[in-house]
Amino acid sequence: MSVPEAIQLVELACKATTAYQRPDLGARLRQTQRRLADPSVRVLAVGEFKQGKSQLVNALVSAEVCPVDDDIATAVPTVVRYAEKASATMVREASDDGVNGNEPRPAQRDEIPITELAEYVSEAGNPGNRQRLTYVEVGLPRKVLAEGLVLIDTPGVGGLGSAHGAATMASLTGADAVLLVSDASQEYTKAELDFLAAAMRLCPNVAGVLTKTDLYPHWRRIAEIDRAHLRAAGVRAELFEVSSTLRLQAVRAKDTSLNEESGYPPLVTYLREKVVGRADLLDRRSTSQDVLGVCEQLSTTMNAELTAQQNPEQVQALVAELERAKSSAAALKDRSARWQITLNDGVADLTADIDYDLRDRMRQITREAETLADDADPAEVWDQFAGWIHREVSAAASANFIWASERAEWLAGQVAEHFAADGAAVLPDLKVVPDPDGMVRRVAALERPQTEMPSIGERALGAMRGGYMGGLMFFMPLTLIPGLGVVAPFAAAGAAVMLGRKAVKDDKKRALQRRQSDAKIAARKHIDEVSFQVGKDSRDMLRRTQRALRDHFTRVAEELHTSLTGSVVAAQGALRSTEAERTTRITDLKAELARVEMLAARARKLVSTS
Repeated sequence: MSVPEAIQLVELACKATTAYQRPDLGARLRQTQRRLADPSVRVLAVGEFKQGKSQLVNALVSAEVCPVDDDIATAVPTVVRYAEKASATMVREASDDGVNGNEPRPAQRDEIPITELAEYVSEAGNPGNRQRLTYVEVGLPRKVLAEGLVLIDTPGVGGLGSAHGAATMASLTGADAVLLVSDASQEYTKAELDFLAAAMRLCPNVAGVLTKTDLYPHWRRIAEIDRAHLRAAGVRAELFEVSSTLRLQAVRAKDTSLNEESGYPPLVTYLREKVVGRADLLDRRSTSQDVLGVCEQLSTTMNAELTAQQNPEQVQALVAELERAKSSAAALKDRSARWQITLNDGVADLTADIDYDLRDRMRQITREAETLADDADPAEVWDQFAGWIHREVSAAASANFIWASERAEWLAGQVAEHFAADGAAVLPDLKVVPDPDGMVRRVAALERPQTEMPSIGERALGAMRGGYMGGLMFFMPLTLIPGLGVVAPFAAAGAAVMLGRKAVKDDKKRALQRRQSDAKIAARKHIDEVSFQVGKDSRDMLRRTQRALRDHFTRVAEELHTSLTGSVVAAQGALRSTEAERTTRITDLKAELARVEMLAARARKLVSTS
């Protein structure tokens, strides 16, 4: 059964909720309809600088949509999705706070000519994202995108081993698949392997793409080494070797053999079957679960009435039992319900723990960075110093966000268990709720301090200044002492040399201390920026999880309470029925239950045929 059939099944279930006067169940199904109406399957292309991410996206959609050049780097995420005609839209960041007394500004969408895309998404056209764009969306009429595939070309700002790479972690929870793009010039770096291992814990589908095989004759050897690295690291990710240049040439020439040589057919098959196909399966599973839940609520009221009609002498006992269940269902909606307390306390504890964990990790890095800055001259070892900070900050931020995600999933399971125990209801499996509009955030890079090493002329000037003052200090008193006037010039010259050297050493020491201080300030500023962004991502994820769990279980409790209320009314009404009315009603109820069971059977088939 396909997704169109799932949509048809939901429409049939909506008609049933209308016929049986259950608008609350209809609201649940309308959410299901909205989910099915948006079949987007998000695939992130991530990687270091100049590895071929943009060209990979271009080759997958057979169009030059993402700007590609040796001197152009992607500065803003580019989202490529299906559209009836080619179009491009830039989306500006929403304003959280009012400016000058104005209301907060929502995200702004503006159409732009697709030919001017480079002016908005590239570092050359939009340096540092000065236009404050969240992302640019490109629509294309391509068959590969028609089933809902959405490709996202992410910026490589700072590389995977940087704070920007760590910020990418927040986007992985909202992705259906991640493609780590690395060219065939060298084997996987430690940063890439660490990123793959982390991505496996946050995203259901992770694969590696080895690009530019047409440029490097030894790409097969590199592929073998990369696979060995993946096995050694315990990363179960597929690796695809591709040439985007050959793929685009094959498309233009309509050359099937050249297309096979490009290596793209296996990658496209992977995206279609394991990514889009898996998302389709998950959609059908959740749809089946929603429809089965509706059928269960409908049949609860019917079964209660049927039991009362068939056994009128047991109505009082049945009503008493239903009233107890109704009271329990009402208690589930109360703020003092166990699942509510577990959710609220759990989120509060998690927020505090995660914030403390992040601060502790970053403070440790700050202390070590300051020690390193004190032990060397930052001007001489800046590249190594900055690289170390990038790696440590990225590892710490990634570990914190992954830990937050796993703890949030654990909390969701605890809340579900407590609700199911108190409400005696079959509940869907819950996972951490991703940010539906989440994109890779820009994190300010570690800026190199502007202090420079003193030049030879500056050092000579300092020596002359110190020597002159020192020589003058000795010469003047000696000339005033009788008999020492002859030796005064020699003593002054020696003093000038000695104090000149000391002045040079003091200036050098002060300059070094200034450079060390500037390096510490730059490191603290960068670490604070990362802490702010990663901390916000973790807290946002926890808030989304809390709201999703609260809304879901509250809705289920309300549906259960409504069903039990209807059951009580139906059971009490059975006492007032005549024998003839009872016989007719029993026949009708059995027929209605059969129709509901047919609907439930179709919902179960939705999954069994996958």
